[in-house]
Amino acid sequence: MLTTRILASIKLILLLIVAVPSLAQEGQGPLLVDELKIAGDANRTRLVVHFDRKPQADWFYLRSPHRFVLDLPQTDFLIDPTEKHTAGMARTLRFGALDEESSRLLLTMTGPFILDDFAIKQNDDETTYRLIVDFVSASPEAFETAMRSRVAPDQQADTAKPSVSEAEGPAKMTLVIDPGHGGVDGGTRGVNGTQEKIITLAFALELRSKLEKTGRYDVVMTRDRDTFLRLDERVRIAREHEADLLISVHADAIRMRNFRGATIYTLSDKASDAEAAATAARENLSDELAGMGMEEKNDEVADILVDLIRRETHSFSLRFARTLMNELTKTVDLVNNPLRSAGFRVLRAPEVPSVLLELGYLSNPEDEELLRDADWRSKAAENVIRAIDLFAEAKGGTGG
Repeated sequence: MLTTRILASIKLILLLIVAVPSLAQEGQGPLLVDELKIAGDANRTRLVVHFDRKPQADWFYLRSPHRFVLDLPQTDFLIDPTEKHTAGMARTLRFGALDEESSRLLLTMTGPFILDDFAIKQNDDETTYRLIVDFVSASPEAFETAMRSRVAPDQQADTAKPSVSEAEGPAKMTLVIDPGHGGVDGGTRGVNGTQEKIITLAFALELRSKLEKTGRYDVVMTRDRDTFLRLDERVRIAREHEADLLISVHADAIRMRNFRGATIYTLSDKASDAEAAATAARENLSDELAGMGMEEKNDEVADILVDLIRRETHSFSLRFARTLMNELTKTVDLVNNPLRSAGFRVLRAPEVPSVLLELGYLSNPEDEELLRDADWRSKAAENVIRAIDLFAEAKGGTGG
């Protein structure tokens, strides 16, 4: 297109100008940005900006909405504004001149975040540089703390404002309930036509209602209606709310119609058995089956997510899983070896104890009938709440 050709010509002319040794060595003329990339997912996103020489950069946070601001000396951005540059947590990107001597790049994010890394590195040609910024999703309180520690000059008066947790005193234990599937992703379908997304939402709403009546917990739903959510969005919600526990609710289906009962899964790189591995593989395909595809991310990000799963978090997940198993046995039939593990993407919030509860198998007529029974769901929810209470007591929370 003509616009692209014009931009390419301007870029070539400017690059020839800055190639003059006297200008480059003395730092005269504006900085040039000839490439910008953003990649990642709802939990971790990287920004890379390429400069013609080493930049002097400063940055800070802004709220309402959550934004990252990068201040630079006078800079020419040789970037096509018609191209889509956003991805992951980055919702919108803006850049341009502030005045005759300075420029600004501004990223509006999808929610609260903090910087995990900020670095300026020399490229292999030893003349150009790249700026690398790593963002990770965070709770509103963590964002507020980070913002107050690195605030813009015109926001100094706002730094004394207390966070929500400081103003309201100790927080209750926060629970995130995640009804599996939703929207265009219906999940599995029972032998009599029952959709998994309907059952998981019905049970999750019942569980939330009962939990809120206790007054002991703050309860967050990843979805409270028939809508689609990416798996990484479910993880992000748990992390943003600094959840003390995530329970992801599902109701699977397999070819063996006589196979029935509830199963409780925790996260593991290596599946506990073949059936657990197959279940995780099915659940992890949720995004692709909904026509969304998986967020493209490099192996480094995946490795970081796995490495960040701390032993303490895993220990708490196992503790709750065992407690939940003991309580469910009072009214719910369980499969043989009900405690299993596999690499479920929805359980990868690194600092949040998490379990995936398969309530039963919709492929089994008896299980399907129970799952459709409101009284059965109510009793099962009461067992889950008792397990949560015991977990909270052991963890020093507000349950009991």
